Amino acid sequence: MYKILVVDDEDMIRALIRKYAEFEGHKVTEATDGMEAIEICRQQDFDIIVMDIMMPELDGFSACREIRKF
Repeated sequence: MYKILVVDDEDMIRALIRKYAEFEGHKVTEATDGMEAIEICRQQDFDIIVMDIMMPELDGFSACREIRKF
């Protein structure tokens, strides 16, 4: 079982990824933008992060750079 963070501003995309990941037995956490993803990653560790690139607030590339710092 993997702990997966799904980051996307589209509700339907997050729901679809969650559905299939949970069906396979993984634990899924969701974030709606890059800033929220950074805050969640400060509190928890994840095995996999599935992140959209084009999001409001903070894009996926910038969020990845910030997460890699810690």
